[in-house]
Amino acid sequence: MAEAEPRLITETGVDQRIAEIIEPVLAGMGFLLVRVRLSNQNGSTLQVMAEREDGTMTVQDCEAVSLAISPVLDVEDPVEKAYHLEVSSPGIDRPMVRKTDFARWQGHIVKIETSILVDNRKRFRGKIAEIEADGFKLERDQIAYGEEPVVLIPFNTLSDAKLVLTDDLIRDALKADKQAKAAAAANQNEEADED
Repeated sequence: MAEAEPRLITETGVDQRIAEIIEPVLAGMGFLLVRVRLSNQNGSTLQVMAEREDGTMTVQDCEAVSLAISPVLDVEDPVEKAYHLEVSSPGIDRPMVRKTDFARWQGHIVKIETSILVDNRKRFRGKIAEIEADGFKLERDQIAYGEEPVVLIPFNTLSDAKLVLTDDLIRDALKADKQAKAAAAANQNEEADED
């Protein structure tokens, strides 16, 4: 069972209710909830993003999560109209919702929105430079006159954060996925040897 690190950025309204219903199911299966979003896309779509602690999420994982949360959502019935359930990985240009996301993707470019003014702004774009207990330093890639090139963004001010798709990000994401798959295969081999 995955001991879930709390998310820094969470849902509101019906999305929040859905997250509260499905998060324990996901944790029991060893998955972390990344985001829930109900949209009016294709009629009505309930998008659930999840991943394993190592950041992986296979097509089979998506199917297993979908099969596990569908009956729970049917019983709790938090959505008043018919909807299409879509379970996916967070993708390469993923939402950043936990402190560990910032640590894992340190050195990469993010777009950030804060709920309050930080250094006279609410929107930032730049490289994750350094992670601290209560926030992270961002090296801005666009600096206005009089602004410092590095700003400390407190985690508790985040309202939205997302990786920006770059060649470096794609390379590192593919490398991380390959390493996670190799580690999973090694674990399966060890378990098979023990039987």
